[in-house]
Amino acid sequence: MLNRLLMVKAWLLLIVLAKALWINSPAYAQMIPTNPQLPESFQERMRRQQEERNQRTQEQLNETLLRQQFQQPQLQQQLRLQQQEFTQQRQELIRQQQLRIRQQETRLQQQEFTRQQQLRIQQQQLRQDQQIRQQQDLRLQEQIRQQQLRQQKNNL
Repeated sequence: MLNRLLMVKAWLLLIVLAKALWINSPAYAQMIPTNPQLPESFQERMRRQQEERNQRTQEQLNETLLRQQFQQPQLQQQLRLQQQEFTQQRQELIRQQQLRIRQQETRLQQQEFTRQQQLRIQQQQLRQDQQIRQQQDLRLQEQIRQQQLRQQKNNL
């Protein structure tokens, strides 16, 4: 878009320059009609006015050239600054996304660790429950055996 704008400006400048050169050419000056019936001072005044117009056109052309030469580096600098700002914003966005991903990974690791801990605790409780049952079974068997022994003794 910037290149297209510069091309349009360059073409306009070329047209203005060509027109100014054509107006300033000796052939154009000869095209000013000379009327021998008019007084010499009127023809001189016309030539002077034409020269003044030519001078103003040349000054406007020079001013336009200077303005374009001044604006082009500014536009390029502005474009570079916008590109740098865009790059910085993009890098910041990428950094934030990476941070969110790391936070998500950390949360998932913590959840997995917690799940593993809970599983270990459940397994430990299960083993303890089994040990308690086994001990209770052993005591009960021992009580039954003791009772049977007493009965046998009593029966004798």
